[in-house]
Amino acid sequence: MADYSGSHRPGDTSRPAGKRFRTNGSAPASSASSRTAAPRPAGTRFSQNTSRPASAQPSRTGVQPVYSRSGDSHKKGSPIPVIVGVLIAIAVVAGAAIFIFPRLFSGSDQTVEAGQQVTITIPDGASGDTIASILSENHIIEDPSEYYAAVKKLNAEMSLKPGDYQFETLQDPVEVVEQLVEGPNASGAKLTVPEGRTVGQTAQLVEETYGISADDFLAQAKASAYVSDYPFLSEAADDSLEGFLYPKTYTFSGTPTADQIIRAMLDQYQTDVVDALDFTAARIAINERYGLDLSDYELLVLASVVEREGLNASQRAHVASVFLNRMSGKGDFAGRPYLQSDATLMYVTGGAVTADDIQSIDSPYNSYKNAGLPPTPICAPSVEAIQATLNPTDSNDLYFYITQDEEYFSETYDEHMQSWE
Repeated sequence: MADYSGSHRPGDTSRPAGKRFRTNGSAPASSASSRTAAPRPAGTRFSQNTSRPASAQPSRTGVQPVYSRSGDSHKKGSPIPVIVGVLIAIAVVAGAAIFIFPRLFSGSDQTVEAGQQVTITIPDGASGDTIASILSENHIIEDPSEYYAAVKKLNAEMSLKPGDYQFETLQDPVEVVEQLVEGPNASGAKLTVPEGRTVGQTAQLVEETYGISADDFLAQAKASAYVSDYPFLSEAADDSLEGFLYPKTYTFSGTPTADQIIRAMLDQYQTDVVDALDFTAARIAINERYGLDLSDYELLVLASVVEREGLNASQRAHVASVFLNRMSGKGDFAGRPYLQSDATLMYVTGGAVTADDIQSIDSPYNSYKNAGLPPTPICAPSVEAIQATLNPTDSNDLYFYITQDEEYFSETYDEHMQSWE
């Protein structure tokens, strides 16, 4: 399949600009592992009142002893009541021991065996105390203080995700919290969204996996429905989530709703892109090098084009530099900052782009006719493509030619034409 991306002489839309032979080189994200759910171990703790009854006291008659006048031994009260009282007290204590102590040390407080599989559900909006209680009640982390320590160590308080999880009894607290950050791992149908897919293609995958209508998914996938919970959507154009539905393998218990799927993807974008990458430093560096003042959203838009044009990290960083050089008006592109990428037009055609398409299609995604970036991302880029865009190769190149086996980068149009003809 030919691709005329990035190679036209500026202003000449009658001549192909280069060739690419890839429509989607992204590899599916690896499937997450799952385990078979097992019943929860039983075990409820009881406390007992173990206070001992007071000892029985011998009774006194209140009658004083009588002494003999003749010098015989004086008579004393009978010792029998005292002996009987002591025996009764001993019997009461022994009975209490027989009744109480077996209840204290048997049945309800048996030692929990480590390594037993447990399936739990962390509800939406669960507090830290609620999560700690669920983990403790199911003997996953017996001591809640160990859970809190692990959360603090991993700085994970705001990254814990709701859903169905499978753990083991007496599991390492740090491993448990790491899984809560990664997301649900209980068995269920897996949704794999490869890198470079559009929202429409993702909707089709959702329909194939869970039976949710693609139209229903698309109706739900609006930036305005989520911007209050995900501030990074505030710049999204056309109320579109294009570029934000993070490519990965997701596992849900049962059949999730479109809303749950979208939120899982936005959560992952927050974790792997917004929280992990330094957009601020990249914007400053790009402004200094190219004189371009790009927003975070515009960098994501550019990364989506870079995703579709390059095949690996090194190529993508170099492709990013070519597009930034064009946008800054260097060399042949002085006064005409066009991307000239057929990948942007493929977002409209859905397939290969021809020379006739370049001249006839009037769309803001036709980067041969419209200067600068397209209005939205053209796919969900990989982290690799985003990183390449944030850290482009330092070059003066304005053209590239990439196939599965070859790559050429050139500063002038003539050099470029020689490289692939």
